[in-house]
Amino acid sequence: MGTFIGHVYPGLFLISYGLCQAIVVSKAMIFKDSLLDPSCHPRNKTRWARLWKISYRGLLKMLAGSILIAYEISCIKGGLILMNRELPPRFLYPKEWQHLTMFILFTLNGCVDVVSKNLLPQRCVVLEKGTLVLTFYVLLLLLMSHVQDSTGIELQIHYLLIVVVFLLMLVLTIELWTPDTFHLLLIETFLFLTMGSWLIQGGFILYRPVTGYPWQDDDVSDIMFITTFFCWHVMINALCLLGIYGISSFWHHCYCPSLKLMESKEAPHHKGTTGPLYKLLREVEQSEKDDQAPLLSKSSP
Repeated sequence: MGTFIGHVYPGLFLISYGLCQAIVVSKAMIFKDSLLDPSCHPRNKTRWARLWKISYRGLLKMLAGSILIAYEISCIKGGLILMNRELPPRFLYPKEWQHLTMFILFTLNGCVDVVSKNLLPQRCVVLEKGTLVLTFYVLLLLLMSHVQDSTGIELQIHYLLIVVVFLLMLVLTIELWTPDTFHLLLIETFLFLTMGSWLIQGGFILYRPVTGYPWQDDDVSDIMFITTFFCWHVMINALCLLGIYGISSFWHHCYCPSLKLMESKEAPHHKGTTGPLYKLLREVEQSEKDDQAPLLSKSSP
């Protein structure tokens, strides 16, 4: 991960995961659907029910994690060795082993998602969320240790990344008790997008600066602009979430009228008690009561 590709690939995975989750959350908010068990299109309940229930986000985690594990191992010439054969023995490649631990955890988290959603008799949301929370707890510990020998620009980039991971860890921990909450899912999605985009930005700053000249660790202006760029990423990702929700809302309301027709057919026909038909029935009932009143008075002794 200490290369340009090592920062860009995890960033692209996190952005892809965040965009996928943003679409799911937007759809659930528009249709007032459940986030844990979203319903499929009414026409596709028979044909695509099995495909709809596949844990695509779990498969994405497994695929991306496996690719990153293979890439991390292939970057070390002679193999990723834990200790040398000298006396006393010394640990080798500490940062690479930390990267490998992160990728293994994300791959295992994807396996848990797939097993929970597709293999268990009943989906265990607590297991999925618990594994994801554990992954980010370990990730935060590794990142805190990862910056021991970092200085200047690299240290500032990792500090801001640690802030995002810490906030994401808090949100995921709260979701253990309230997993079906729109606000928390929106914050989680936003933090995933910010984490991914900032990893990519960090790769360009550290390894391929746009100007062609490296950033200076002893220049205060460079370090201050790191934070400025991070704030721009926060604003851009927030606008991205808002745009996804707006496009999804426009699409479902303008280009999916069949959904509205089918929902209106399935919904009960009485929507309220203020329509003209209801007023006419009330007038008829009142006139019948008026007609029956004299009859009752005559029959009484």
